Amino acid sequence: MTIFIHDQFSKDYLEALLAPSGKVESPKRVSGEVRLIDVYFTPDSQQKANLQSLGLLGQFAQYPAILEPYRNAATADEIGDCLLKQLEVKAFLRRKANRGKRSKKNKNEKADKKLKSSEIPKVWILTPTASKRKLSYFGASARKGWPKGVYFLAPGLRAAIVAIHQLPKIPETLWLRVLGRGKVQERAIDELEALPDNNPYKEIGLELLYNLRNNLAAEKKTNETDRELIMRLKPLYQQEKEQIQQQSRQEGRQEGRQEGRQEERRTTIENLLRVRFGSIDNELQSIVETLLPLSPEEFTPLLIQLSQLPREELLARFGRQS
Repeated sequence: MTIFIHDQFSKDYLEALLAPSGKVESPKRVSGEVRLIDVYFTPDSQQKANLQSLGLLGQFAQYPAILEPYRNAATADEIGDCLLKQLEVKAFLRRKANRGKRSKKNKNEKADKKLKSSEIPKVWILTPTASKRKLSYFGASARKGWPKGVYFLAPGLRAAIVAIHQLPKIPETLWLRVLGRGKVQERAIDELEALPDNNPYKEIGLELLYNLRNNLAAEKKTNETDRELIMRLKPLYQQEKEQIQQQSRQEGRQEGRQEGRQEERRTTIENLLRVRFGSIDNELQSIVETLLPLSPEEFTPLLIQLSQLPREELLARFGRQS
């Protein structure tokens, strides 16, 4: 059960970070034998600028990408499964392109060009560690221009293994190191907490970490690594509670607790909407007001939808009706 919680956190985390910049499918069903891709991302050409603030993760997402995060070191079989998913997606895209060619030929129109390699998603296997033996087994090697910890397989496979614990401790790798383990993850959480409050991804990351901490704390059986993570996240959780309590005391009434939380929530929603749409007009402001009163259990899943759905659908779901 603990493994499931971590896997769900990783998928929600990657989805929330990438959704403002393109289309996220999580999970993505693959044809043939039922296989599920953790996160399938297709960038939006008009939103690509958002990816720059995600550093190395943003580089991965410049083109269609399959992201497969692992809480424990990925085994050889798991890496093989990731490669199989990518090959099945590649075969599906080629069949789809061929159907398009035949359809246009029947209509005496110019046939589509051959499927470009850049249209085939690259699979990024995110694992806390990767031994030299395992990298050698898959023929994975470093590539000039990429940081330590990123190892590419043969070009025809369009795949890379990312050993998170080997990544340099620089701001560009922060959003990936949050998915690490032990000291690597703890340091990344420290850096995340220290980000400016106006960083639109900071609140998203912290909100998901709060939920992870609560889910782990509710588990009857946890391992030592999970208990250490709970303890690391406890100060953040307590700090959030203290801020709400302080706000409540300052207001001198019980409503202060809810108002303090709502102000933090308002900042999170408005920052996310500004990243996606550049500014907030009256229609988008109505979405903010609709989401403010929700409970934490209702709010977090909707936050992910907020970062993914197109404007028209957001207004239809959450905008106030006149």
